[in-house]
Amino acid sequence: MLIVKTPFRRCLHCTGISKVNRNVTGFGSSPTYSPGLPVPARFNCTGTRDYSFATLDVSRPASYVAHVRLNRAEKRNALSVKVFEEIRECFSELGKDNKCRAVVLSGEGLAFSSGIDLSALGAIATGTAELEPGRRWFAMRGIVGEFQESINAVEECPKPVVVSVHGACVGAAVDLVTACDVRYASLDAWFQVKEVEMGLAADLGTLQRLPKVTGNHSWAREVCYTARRFDSKEARDFNLISRLEADAEASLAAAMETANRIAALSPVAVQGTKISLLYSQDRTVEEGMRHVLNMNGGLLQSEDTIISFQSAMAKTKPEFNDL
Repeated sequence: MLIVKTPFRRCLHCTGISKVNRNVTGFGSSPTYSPGLPVPARFNCTGTRDYSFATLDVSRPASYVAHVRLNRAEKRNALSVKVFEEIRECFSELGKDNKCRAVVLSGEGLAFSSGIDLSALGAIATGTAELEPGRRWFAMRGIVGEFQESINAVEECPKPVVVSVHGACVGAAVDLVTACDVRYASLDAWFQVKEVEMGLAADLGTLQRLPKVTGNHSWAREVCYTARRFDSKEARDFNLISRLEADAEASLAAAMETANRIAALSPVAVQGTKISLLYSQDRTVEEGMRHVLNMNGGLLQSEDTIISFQSAMAKTKPEFNDL
């Protein structure tokens, strides 16, 4: 299929970036590389993108849909330093992959994730123990900052991310879930913002995102202050998840169905919508509307608008070029 680079496609394609900069224009550079420079892509010997990871399993269950699974079932998918590194790299790659339009995130085995790997935290603490307090602070700040960027990479991936949660979702796993666009769960899922029980404040995004995604500051503060467990029904009642299914298989199937529906739509329109949503979530309605007004000056020039209208009139399924 011929790929025509309309103005909006050129805008998204030529940046070569994965991180959405919500402060200026909706575009920016990856946090792990110099600002303004494209992030190097991973390719294998066949010239296709390489999604081989030690702690993640990445598959293509349907056209334009990627399925990312946390793949440390023997550790209840605990989030080690390696997992954080690979999440950041994986979602950066998916953000640049024009054969991906939607992502499903799930966990292998009995749980979505038991949270941060405590043995990894112990190793970090031991490795910085000999530093004097000021230098130890800077070292720890750098490590936690990289963990934060891994969670941010999920939110900032321009492709919508649909998460399916089953079993335990604890601590840093809640940070990960709140960074996703759409959140589903099975009846056996349970959640815990565990950090205060471990003597620290959650620092990977839950304290910032949970009140926003639920719309209930009182409830969000309660579960953060008390570290109490809550089940999937309560999570649905307070908008942490939007769909509840009977079991893990049904929840994953629902997530796949939503991802397939997203992937069938215009990638220009869908990614433009996510960019606008991210930009607007911390701004006034007026600022958000002004941003999408400027963005749509390019988006409305896309061939996808014409294709969508023609397909609607003819009652046929539209086909869109890669972004």
